[in-house]
Formats: sequence, structure tokens, C-alpha cells
Amino acid sequence: MHKEFLMGNEAIAMGALAAGVNLVAGYPGTPSTEVLETIAKRNPGDVYVEWSINEKAGMEVAAGAAYSGARALVTMKQVGLNVASDPLMSLEYIGVKGGMVVLVADDPGPISSQTEQDTRTFGMFSKVPVFDPCSVAEAYEMIQEAFDFSEKYGTPVFFRATTRVDHGYESLEIKDPEEYYKNKPEGFVKDPSRWVIFPRLSVKNHALIEQRNAQLSEVLSAYPRNRICPEPGAGAGAGDGAGDGAGDGAKCRKGIASHAVNFLYTLDSLRGRNARLLRVATPFPFPEQLALQFLDGLDEVLCIEELDPVIERALTYVCGKYGLSVKIRGKKTGDLPLSGENTLEIVDRAITKFLGSGAEACREELPAPPPLPVRPPVLCAGCPHRASFYAVKKAMGRQKTIYCGDIGCYTLGNAAPLDMCDTCLCMGAGIGIAQGVGHIEPDTKCFAFVGDSTFFASGITGTINAFYNQADMTLVVLDNSTTAMTGHQPHPGTGRTVMGQIVEKVSIERVLRAIGLTVVETVDPLDHKLAVETVRRVAAEPGVKAIIFRSPCIAVTKPAGRSHVDPARCIACWKCIRELGCPALILDADGKKAKIDTSLCTGCTLCEQICPAGAISGGRKNDTAAEPGTPAKGGLHE
Repeated sequence: MHKEFLMGNEAIAMGALAAGVNLVAGYPGTPSTEVLETIAKRNPGDVYVEWSINEKAGMEVAAGAAYSGARALVTMKQVGLNVASDPLMSLEYIGVKGGMVVLVADDPGPISSQTEQDTRTFGMFSKVPVFDPCSVAEAYEMIQEAFDFSEKYGTPVFFRATTRVDHGYESLEIKDPEEYYKNKPEGFVKDPSRWVIFPRLSVKNHALIEQRNAQLSEVLSAYPRNRICPEPGAGAGAGDGAGDGAGDGAKCRKGIASHAVNFLYTLDSLRGRNARLLRVATPFPFPEQLALQFLDGLDEVLCIEELDPVIERALTYVCGKYGLSVKIRGKKTGDLPLSGENTLEIVDRAITKFLGSGAEACREELPAPPPLPVRPPVLCAGCPHRASFYAVKKAMGRQKTIYCGDIGCYTLGNAAPLDMCDTCLCMGAGIGIAQGVGHIEPDTKCFAFVGDSTFFASGITGTINAFYNQADMTLVVLDNSTTAMTGHQPHPGTGRTVMGQIVEKVSIERVLRAIGLTVVETVDPLDHKLAVETVRRVAAEPGVKAIIFRSPCIAVTKPAGRSHVDPARCIACWKCIRELGCPALILDADGKKAKIDTSLCTGCTLCEQICPAGAISGGRKNDTAAEPGTPAKGGLHE
């Protein structure tokens, strides 16, 4: 054993390695991404790791490994679970042989997601057990227990970590490589009666799952991380501080039930106060017998949780089932916010109100911090997506046009002054939405923007649908040669894997031509004049056509030069500032003429190309040659 200071996701990764994981697959998505990256970096040499093209593919790869007796981990964020749900729902009916953990990072807030969906609720829906850690140190230990649990009961399990655990840091003791559990997969054993899902097998296994989960409710009531605090002689437990601050719970008439990081907030708030506390580490199957012990002798319970009222509903059900007259409070009663991330302040206010008179005196009043400055997200200085959006905007002018966006850096194209993202739903959806609008409004020019990574993840199906159903739309693939939004992970178009293998790139042009598109053009968006001409020409074509704007992300390429403004030539028209919205373009000290912040400028030259006075110069963009065999300028028009 040795001590390391780890991020939560790093701790989860190291716990998986300690548990003897054999295969890890996943799709990048904040706040889950660092788990797979850490395993790839700290790989002892016998673990297969891949960035799958999407979460569904990752789930199926992990299932195949678990069928073979391997310990498998699949990683994703909460919205990625929607993509993976098709195989998962059937997988629970089939079961697994090796331990299989489905790590889903939930994002209360949301901080970097479209939704605040709660994997605890998804666990109940899919009938998959859920482990819910409250701290970095506990996450390290709990994921090892999750693998053991999965293997013992032949079921995949959810490991639900939220942003505050994923991105928190803690110093903890971890195992040395020689201490890792060594799992030796038996291999796949053919047995169609077990591995081939048919209605008869589904009916049989559904009944078995319901019986098993009822039994697991009792098993998990004895799971040490589900517990009532304080307990006689109870210590602090594994890194969560349990046993501190709850007072003499045996004499209380009021109780508090909590989970995950909210449990730590509750412990902190309860210092010096008297309340019985229930910590729920496995929200599904719910530890019903432990809950009964907790509720015994109480008049009221406050449930402190995020996001769904999972514990509140479960305790209400237990009270009804056993005829208990305990009032259960929480989100449904207005004691906690119905949405958003909880903070220590929110939890403390709720507990203070719940515990009543005298409670306020137990807390030291701290001055309110000043409000944080508003910093709206913006495309980076020199981002090629800005040039792509600007070219399309200029080319289409005042024509009736809809611009359907997608999930990625380029979603920021919705901000002024570009205003080039009219819709955004989920990954790949912009392609389908553009088709739907076009079928209803044939006089509208429909554009769908998608990134290169998202094209491979979920854009190909929509493109095939458009071609097959004779849609009239322009697909714009924003190819910056990386998965930029989540930290520059490789994808099939980059020519390398997360394990460092150099592989043949999957050509977006060839994929589009194989589908049947005859108009496919590749152009550098930083060649503004050519980009505008290309958009005008391609958009005028009938049917489904595609433009690939190819220019590398500025975060993975070094600037070759930086632009500057000649004050003598600047006519103070502010066109560069008003039309581009580049953060490197600012006003001078007098607030009259344009100026370039050289600490931000990447020398992309876009502002130089649109300046009507020729007052900007000095930039020198990097060589952004197109794919081998494809002209870098002028594109390909078949």
C-alpha cells in the first residue's frame, strides 16, 4: 500500500485496477472522462482499454468480456446512459459471468450536460443495482466491492458518481500493483439457453430478477456502507467521516436520510445538533430492513438528496407498507429544491429549518461571499469553428435558413455575434431535426452541423436516413481532428487509439460517398473567401450534400504567428469585433480602435481577411492540408 493524492475519477480507476479489471471501454463525457484515461495511463500491461465510438458500442464490448468471465468496466456520463440503454435493458435479463460495472457520472446542476437525469432512478427502471459513493476515498473502496457484488450475483451494476466526487481530491491509501486481484477469465462457454435472449427466457429471467432484487434488499441492509448514524461504538468508516456530528440519535424524534456527497454536507451541518441519520449507499435495491430500524421511534424524517426524490419515495413506501406514522419530508414537500445541485448552504438551511428552535445557535453565521462574475462560455480565440460558422452565415445571407446544432464546442456558435445554432437536442440529433424541418418547410435551407467525433458516434445513422428518405439538406462536418469538448480524446478519424496504436484513419469523405452522397467537399474554413464560395455552391445543390470544414483545434496546434492591428490604418469600424466575437479582439485604451490581445491570438488570420481597411496583419495559420488524396482547397465535387 502507498498513499497518493488523487482526483475522484483517478481513485475510481485505481480501484478498478486493484479489483482486477480485464477490459475497459467507454465514450468520453464530462465528468466521467478521466476514469478511462487514468486506466490507460496506469495500465499494468494486461488490461485492454478502448474509446468506443459511442456508449452503446462500449456497453456491448464490456458485455462480451463479462460473458467470457472477465471483469469489465464501461464508462459514460448520465446522458450517455441513454445511448447505452438498449443493450443494458436486455443485458440485465441475460446476466453476466464476470463482474461488470457500469460507471455513470451524473451531473447535478447541470454543469456540463443537457439534463440532470438521475441514474438511481434509471437503476430502478432497469432493475440494475446501484452503488452511490460519497467521497473519493470511498469510491476507491466501493468500486472494488461493486465488482465482487456483480460477480457474486451475476448482474451488471451501476456505479454512480457525481461531479463533486468525480472531480474532488483526497489523499488515500491505495494498493501497489503486486497487491491487485488477478482475475483469470474462464473464456466464453457456449450455452444458447443462457446467452441467447428469447421471449421464453425473458419471462423466466424477469421473475428471477424480481426475486433476486427482493433478496438483495435484505442483503444490502447489512452492507456496512448503508448504516444508521450514530451507532454504538461506530467509527468514521472509509473516508466519509461517519459517526461525527449526528449527536445522540437514539434519543431523537427526528431523522435525516441522505446519500452521496449530500451525506457529507449533512454530517458537516449536523455538528452540535441532535438527529438520527441514515446513510443510503445502495439506493436500489433499497435497504428496506435497515430503513425500518431507522424509522423506529421517529416522528419526522428529512430526505436530503439530489436529483430525484429516490430516498424520499422509498421511505414513504416503507411507511405505507408497514403502517408507520412517520412524516417523510424532502423535495416533494418543498423542503429541498426540486432541481439543481445541492450545496452545503442549501443543506444547512434545510436542516436548520427542519430541526426547529435553537438549531440556529449551533451554527456559526458566516458572511455571504460576493457573487461570482458572469463569464459566459465562448469559442476559443482562433477556433476554426468560428470561421466555419462565419463562412456559412456570410454565404447564406438573408435566405430563409435554419442552422441545427449539436453537442460539442460548436454549440457555442449560438452566442452573439455568430447566432448560428438554432437548435441543439442531443448528439447527432441536429441531422434528424434538419430533415424534419425541411419536410415541413421545403422553402427553408436546412443546415446540420456536427463535429468529427460526433459524426462517428451518432451522425452516420441520421445521414443515411436523410439520403434514403430524399431529404434536402446540407450536412456540415466540423472536423478539428480531435474530441475537443471532453479533453482531446482520439476517435476513428485521428488514426490512433487510447492504447497508443497507430491505425488507419476512417475517412469521413469515403463514408459519405459510400452512403451515396455525390456532393462532398472538403475545405479549410480559415480560407474565408474559398469557404464562402464553397458553401454557396454546395447549398444550391438538391438533395443531401456535405461540406467538411477541416482545420485542427487550436488547443492541439501551436500558433505559427500572431496578428496585430496597425492603428494608423484602422478606421474604427469595429467589423472584426462586431462580426467575429473573438476574445482576442478588443478595443484600445481609448475605446475607439480595434486591438488584438497577443496573449490570446493564435494567428488564424480570419480577422485579417475581413478587415475592410487592411489594418490587420502578422498572423500565419498552420498548414491544415486535407486528408491524403483530397485537395486542401477547392474540395471534392463528385
